[in-house]
Amino acid sequence: MIPLRDSEPSGTVPVVTILLIVVNALVWLYEISLGDQVDLFVQQYGLTPLRFVSYSRYSGGFIDNALIPAVSSIFMHSGWLHVIGNMWFLWIFGDNVEDRLGHVKYLLFYLFCGVGACLLHVYLHPYSRVPLVGASGAISGVLGAYLLSFPSARVYTLF
Repeated sequence: MIPLRDSEPSGTVPVVTILLIVVNALVWLYEISLGDQVDLFVQQYGLTPLRFVSYSRYSGGFIDNALIPAVSSIFMHSGWLHVIGNMWFLWIFGDNVEDRLGHVKYLLFYLFCGVGACLLHVYLHPYSRVPLVGASGAISGVLGAYLLSFPSARVYTLF
């Protein structure tokens, strides 16, 4: 199913949702502009669980191996469908959650969900050497908030 729109009107301009979509799109465009160097970028700014749990073994310590990747990875994506799918769901459902929470709380909630998903992934796969990228954890949090906030809303879909 591909959501097209929902039945809940938003009472405010979704400034943060638009900003998040723009930032994700710009990071994606930067990623694809790197060509062969994209792997180095993903290794540096994607969240690699083994580097997260063993940060002291790597140069840069906690900040470069845990803190920065826990945030930067939620703005990176692995392909066109990945970024378009995430941003589409954010566009459909994020405006209502932003309207309900307010701009600042919504941004903090989005970041909390994204970083929380990263931490859960690290907990479940602490020895993985594969970098985690994507906003799916943050988007899942937004979808959960939408479901709880608007349980009777209709979502119109393509299929």
